[in-house]
Amino acid sequence: MIRSIVKDEKFLAKKCKPATKKDLAIGQDLLDTLRANQSVCIGMAANMIGQQKNIIVVHTDLINLVMYNPRILQKQGEYETSEGCLSLKGVRQTKRYQHIRVQYYDATFHKQVNDFSGLVAQTIQHEVDHCNGILI
Repeated sequence: MIRSIVKDEKFLAKKCKPATKKDLAIGQDLLDTLRANQSVCIGMAANMIGQQKNIIVVHTDLINLVMYNPRILQKQGEYETSEGCLSLKGVRQTKRYQHIRVQYYDATFHKQVNDFSGLVAQTIQHEVDHCNGILI
């Protein structure tokens, strides 16, 4: 189901709770909402659609990838960049890493560990920050 985008910074600044198998439908709502906003968005966190759960979705070159309880294990190649967000006005400066290793649960709630780089890594970092209540 396509959900409205939350713009309330107080709500977005709250740390999300861990996701469980009972939250798989939230992942589907994130996918649907990302698809509906694909012309202006390449990633979303569950709190952006009103759900305080640690779930993100990221557009990769091949698929839209849902991650439940993502956790960044390693970071390499720090750089400064500017980012925008559907939930926030304007563009803001932030620090990111070129290469990251992420542990997460996939759409079938199986644990995965994968490496990401470039724009996909940047987007994952942005959305993980969202889940931790960190706004750019």
